[in-house]
Amino acid sequence: MAAVRRRAADVACLAVALVVAFPLYWMVLSALRPAGEIQAADPRPWTLAPTVDSFRRVLTAQDFGRYFLNSLLVAVVVVALSLVASFLAAVALTRLRFRGRTVLLVMLLVAQMVPVEALTIPLFFLVRFYGDVVPAVGLNQLGSLVVVHLAFSLPFAIWMLRGFTAAVPAELEEAAALDGASRFRFTWQVLFPLVAPGLVAASVVSFVHAWNDFLFAKTFLISGTETRTLPLGLLVFFKPEEQDWGAIMAGATLMTIPVLVFFVAVQRHLVSGLGGSVKG
Repeated sequence: MAAVRRRAADVACLAVALVVAFPLYWMVLSALRPAGEIQAADPRPWTLAPTVDSFRRVLTAQDFGRYFLNSLLVAVVVVALSLVASFLAAVALTRLRFRGRTVLLVMLLVAQMVPVEALTIPLFFLVRFYGDVVPAVGLNQLGSLVVVHLAFSLPFAIWMLRGFTAAVPAELEEAAALDGASRFRFTWQVLFPLVAPGLVAASVVSFVHAWNDFLFAKTFLISGTETRTLPLGLLVFFKPEEQDWGAIMAGATLMTIPVLVFFVAVQRHLVSGLGGSVKG
């Protein structure tokens, strides 16, 4: 009976995986189709004449490399800053006792409940106002995207890392103190490696949100092409007379590759911590 249930669970998981993977398969397939097959009346789940012409049009498009580097720069900076800030905030919320601690935790939850669309216009006016004071975070600057993505990624990352830091026994910190370790040394040499799985999970979420962002990029990067990110760069293939769906699908495929590479690079560290944040 147990074997039957296990087999049924495997079949169900496989079915879910196929459903989730089908849009990705269709995206790659559309990128490899010839122009005549993409908008055919009876599309088939395969192509008899795959071609890389769509990828060639994307890679040779003007400023595509600049858009790619802009997106990569924003995503990497957001991940680095959010990990450091969220880790220190999580340590403070779990290891220190101060007035307003509970209120701060509630505010972190409330910040995640507000829809992004409801905050876009207020954020636009804030960025425009503070951009006059600090031009690096003003309109048409990549710094504005970094600041806004930090504001949205930090509450989730802090709340996630709070659980990991709270799982580290207080006795471990006391033992480190007896051995002469300062709080700073304990935090970075003992606590930081133990919460690494949480840091990896938070980095994946922050990277994906910053890399795939279109709404904020469209809102704050309103003129010029030097600071456009990759999602905005794909708009050049949406032409008034006819959309280049092959290039659009090829561009979307190329956008997916860095996310997959990043996840594959960190998933080993994420899986290694699923058994618990403290071993031994």
